[in-house]
Amino acid sequence: MTTTDTTTTTMRLGRLLATGAVAIVIASAATVAVAAAGSAAGISLDVSGAPIPVLGFGVLTALFSFVGLILAAVLFRWARRPRRVFVWTTVVLTVLSLVPDVIADAGVATKALLILTHLVAAAIVIPAVARRLPA
Repeated sequence: MTTTDTTTTTMRLGRLLATGAVAIVIASAATVAVAAAGSAAGISLDVSGAPIPVLGFGVLTALFSFVGLILAAVLFRWARRPRRVFVWTTVVLTVLSLVPDVIADAGVATKALLILTHLVAAAIVIPAVARRLPA
């Protein structure tokens, strides 16, 4: 690999990480907003009798989105088709992340709100990061 190739690859990886970081911040804020709106509308944030703090939605969104960003960086480096693998993997992981929401000890509205927050985060982070990965 030449110096130009290495520099270009490093710049592309840097853009991927920067885009991912911005998407994580936006997705975290969005899930907090969705949770706050749901709570304000009277939807309980209690699961198994324990309340989920509104800011907890943002923290968990950031944590799991960061894991997804690490996955994207690894795929960027080693996958033959990083965008395709990333999208398929993250869509499957998003669907799997809905399972605990569906089986949670919570009301129907609470479950729907939990599912909505997962889908909002995925709708923000997955396309933003995927756009920065080579097809």
